[in-house]
Amino acid sequence: MTKIAVVQTTTGIDPQANATDLVAAIEEAGRSGATMVFTPEMSGLLDRDRARAAAIVAKEGDDGVLVAVREAAMRVGVWVQLGSLALRRPDGRLTNRSFVIDAAGNIRARYDKMHLFDVDLPNGESWRESASYVAGERPVVVGSPLGPLGLSICYDMRFPDLYRALTDAGAQVLSVPASFTRPTGAAHWHVLLRARAIEAGVHLVAAAQTGIHEDGRATYGHSLVVDPWGDVLLDMGDASGIGYAEIDDERRRDVRARVPALQHRRVVSAPIVIA
Repeated sequence: MTKIAVVQTTTGIDPQANATDLVAAIEEAGRSGATMVFTPEMSGLLDRDRARAAAIVAKEGDDGVLVAVREAAMRVGVWVQLGSLALRRPDGRLTNRSFVIDAAGNIRARYDKMHLFDVDLPNGESWRESASYVAGERPVVVGSPLGPLGLSICYDMRFPDLYRALTDAGAQVLSVPASFTRPTGAAHWHVLLRARAIEAGVHLVAAAQTGIHEDGRATYGHSLVVDPWGDVLLDMGDASGIGYAEIDDERRRDVRARVPALQHRRVVSAPIVIA
């Protein structure tokens, strides 16, 4: 078994303060014996004021939160799945980028969010991520202490084709950092994440934002760790903090032996018959 730590935060509009909180969480997780730490989407800055955020967002090489997290990972000797950061691309546009950082502080993988959240919710909330961000173009699987790790971010969870691509490429654990709204969280968070774990027989880790944020938004929380049978190993509710879980390779092998769904997958390429 491998012990992991999940960080649930109420990220604000000051990247330096957010970096301080992340470093403290990584240090605490290291003291508690975690091998890998998972943080939420937008761990460095959560601000729906586009003009204010645009004045802060930096290029990857200049981002102070990324520097602080890499240094903490190296100092503590843990891997970090930095859920995501808002970063400025060389062309000036923004991307929502996830990182896997090893225990030496090296960046092992980057993933840019592929599906952007452009919705109008029944409660009046309206979101247009595509107004500020550019979508990523390719799935990413990276080696980790937990085995091959498939990366995704928040709204990606509604697109099972992405997770099929990740598990077809060998992913044994899925990471889904998020800053889910409360209406969609209450309706869909648990059922979608459990389904993603069940359909591929994988562990799934979803570190989430929670609470009322400085920019006025409210996020759902309930960071989850789900096992390959769909059992919830960790549900952090709506309080910020750190949770822990064990990733058991034998559990995954047992579930896949009982329900060998991956072996039964077929490529559906023939024309659909509409009767």
